Amino acid sequence: MSDFNLNPDISARYKPFLDIVLTHHQDKLHSVHVVGSALTQDYDPKISDINSVVVLQKMDLKFLEVLAPLGKKYGKKGVAAPLIMTPTYIHKSLDVFPIEFLNIKLLHQTVFGEDIFQDLTIENSNLRYQCERELKVKLIGLRQGYISAAGDRNILTRGFIDSIAGYMPLFKSIIFLLGKEVPQNNSEILSGLEEISGVPTHVFKWVLNHKKQKTKPSIDQLNTVFKDYYEAIEKLGEIADAFKA
Repeated sequence: MSDFNLNPDISARYKPFLDIVLTHHQDKLHSVHVVGSALTQDYDPKISDINSVVVLQKMDLKFLEVLAPLGKKYGKKGVAAPLIMTPTYIHKSLDVFPIEFLNIKLLHQTVFGEDIFQDLTIENSNLRYQCERELKVKLIGLRQGYISAAGDRNILTRGFIDSIAGYMPLFKSIIFLLGKEVPQNNSEILSGLEEISGVPTHVFKWVLNHKKQKTKPSIDQLNTVFKDYYEAIEKLGEIADAFKA
């Protein structure tokens, strides 16, 4: 495995897993790629997983059977179960999962084989549609989560913290649609989104800071967070919808 520019901690954790796969199953592999926050300054070895994509020449369920028992051992070391794909699946799914593939294209490091993601073409029309859909789904989730929490501070806090990571790929996609170069670190993503869209992102920065500091906000603070969170997502949804014009 070539370390390229990987964090030494990530190389040390991921290399043993990759070595096993290459030693026994290299003939089945098209390529292997480390993706996501492990390649950014947001990576924290105490809480962050190392995510990756294993691309097989063709789907092989026996390979999955062999891979499955490795999960427990390497999961303890912060190596998440890899996404398993094939070249055919990737090229036939770009219209269905444009957000996911855009984010892999923007942030990946090939550690074995051919870089299949670098030259992917993501159609703006497909990306816009998924952004609009995801934003509307998140509004529903925010409403339901707020009601279900029934004023419980711990539940509300955990809900905001657990949700924030899922917003980042969406925010990056919106920045891409608006024609700006996409940053990779969370703070820069939020600043870039606010700059190009005009939508305040202070509430998302608050959640990220709270995630690190683990403070205990009051119910009044959490109610304000919900309001600001909801209004920001609603405005971003209006921006995504306007792309149809």
